[in-house]
Amino acid sequence: MDRMISSLLPEALLVGQPEVDAQHEEIFVRIESLKALCVDSDALPLARFDDLLALFAEHFATEERIARAAGLEFSQHARTHRANLQVIARALAEVRQGVRDVHSFLRYVEFWFERHIVQDDQPFAASLRSLAMNGEAPPPEAGGAG
Repeated sequence: MDRMISSLLPEALLVGQPEVDAQHEEIFVRIESLKALCVDSDALPLARFDDLLALFAEHFATEERIARAAGLEFSQHARTHRANLQVIARALAEVRQGVRDVHSFLRYVEFWFERHIVQDDQPFAASLRSLAMNGEAPPPEAGGAG
């Protein structure tokens, strides 16, 4: 099956949580939009980079809300979220200071996000499905997840 939500979120990166998958898609769309803006213009759209950082924070809060609603232990994943936001914010500060190239920043963020989905979000979603199949938690769309 070669289904994709759109051209930016391949099936291999789907987690099976509609709200989370939609946010993943939006993040990739924003990254691609920033790439295009930076290629087409000499001006650095810093407000849009701030919006991307805010979108990551919103996405992480969504995952944490879903985990709480399901009763999952999520403290390590939440710590990973906080650490990742700090690293991304630091890298963005380096872009602002001219220490880091904007294109390098965008490549880094895109690579990091794909890895985060595979290493952290897919196992999280699998835990949610396992709980739901065992009748221990609401289905994926319940608890505010969809």
